[in-house]
Amino acid sequence: VQLQAFGGGLVQAGGSLRLSCADSGRTFSSHVMTWFRQAPGKEREFVAALRWGGGNTYYADSVKGRFTTSGDKAKQTVYLEINALKAEDTAAYYCAKGSSYSRSPSTYVVWGQGTQVTVSS
Repeated sequence: VQLQAFGGGLVQAGGSLRLSCADSGRTFSSHVMTWFRQAPGKEREFVAALRWGGGNTYYADSVKGRFTTSGDKAKQTVYLEINALKAEDTAAYYCAKGSSYSRSPSTYVVWGQGTQVTVSS
């Protein structure tokens, strides 16, 4: 498995979590590391993305101001800092690697396993 996502858990509303995604494959500046999430019965949705080259970040409107993605290129690991958690953030969170930025899950072929985030109210 090329991408390993971890760091999920059960958190109270208003709390914080930091998810990590470790990449064991080759990484280039053109690569984009993207976070998606999928709640039960819902489609997988874009959350945030980080382009290694230049460090550009992108966020879904629903998480702007609460989620922050960052990366450590030396460790080939990206992070998703989640603050002020809400019940609607409950989902399995996935990381994916692509050669270009896209908000569509179908454009990504390299995926990590999901890590579950559950927010209790």
